[in-house]
Amino acid sequence: MEEDNKPQKKLSKEELDEKAKEVLKERQARAKKRRPEYKKKRVVVPIITAALLLLIGIAAAIHATYFQSTDDAFVEGRLISVAPRVSGPVINLLVDDNDEVKAGQLLVEIDPADYEVKLHEAEAKLAEAKAQLNVTEKQVEEGSSNLDQSYQDLNSTKSKLDFAQKDHKRYTDMYKEGIVSKQDYDSSSNHLTVAQANHKAATEKSKALKSALESHKAKTEVATAEIQKLEAEVEQAKLNLSYTKIYAPQDGMVSARSVEKGNYLQVGQPLMQIVPKNVWVIANFKEIQLTKMKKGQPVSIKIDTYPGKRFKGHVDSIQRATGAKSSLFPPENAVGSYVKIVQRVPVKIVFDEDISEYNIVPGMSVVPKVKIK
Repeated sequence: MEEDNKPQKKLSKEELDEKAKEVLKERQARAKKRRPEYKKKRVVVPIITAALLLLIGIAAAIHATYFQSTDDAFVEGRLISVAPRVSGPVINLLVDDNDEVKAGQLLVEIDPADYEVKLHEAEAKLAEAKAQLNVTEKQVEEGSSNLDQSYQDLNSTKSKLDFAQKDHKRYTDMYKEGIVSKQDYDSSSNHLTVAQANHKAATEKSKALKSALESHKAKTEVATAEIQKLEAEVEQAKLNLSYTKIYAPQDGMVSARSVEKGNYLQVGQPLMQIVPKNVWVIANFKEIQLTKMKKGQPVSIKIDTYPGKRFKGHVDSIQRATGAKSSLFPPENAVGSYVKIVQRVPVKIVFDEDISEYNIVPGMSVVPKVKIK
């Protein structure tokens, strides 16, 4: 305790300078020992980095020579929209989200009462029109028979008229020569007058019957046309009634269901989508990647959902237009300033193996690798 309490001896300026020099020399010595290792790292690390970059570049160049790949690719499929063809309230809903359905399976049923009434009305009008047609057909049949009889009567009166004319001429000549009496001459004149009247009456009757027959035939044509129209209305009513039952257009899985029991549906209103199991890949390659790409080339397909699996496929077709050109509003490069952009062209790739055991659905991200050599 007494030693601790002793005052420390103060160093002179020369001693402090000497001590500082010793510390500096010691640090310099340590730095000299580390310098070779530091210089070695400064040389080796860049060399290794450059070598790795060179190897990566060579590998990329070789890969680009034999393969083309893109991450702008997705699983694609047909999404079949189901919509009603008639309006009405839903009385029966037979499927739920993600249900598997078969082609022809009943999905939704609309209340058929209104359409049954319309069908009965159309059938009643058709029956009435057919009854009217039967009446006009009978009138045509009777008119045809009467007209035939009138033609026979007309021929008969014409024959009698010809005979009366000849007989009157003969009696006229004989009367002038004084061979027959005035009474015989007057009798032949009366016979001629009666024959002319009968022939005229028969002619007028034939014309009237012919006109009536043409009228009945016209009515028959009108009735026939009306029946054809009503038959079409009956068929349409039957179709509308059948449309109250909505069936699956093909096999698949129900998706995006928006209908509920009790909803009032309008014509064309989307109810759900049927997603078939048949899917493929649409890969949007840059135009500079398509130089050696062609139909039938093998493809290795990586799907993000199954990172450890590589699916086999092949190039099915290459679209005959870029994605931008096929869009709803294609670019108008002739207007305003122009900046060149590398375009992408959709390429359809199909699977070469059975993928039914995998849950591969439209919209999934894909990385395809096409072997071009």
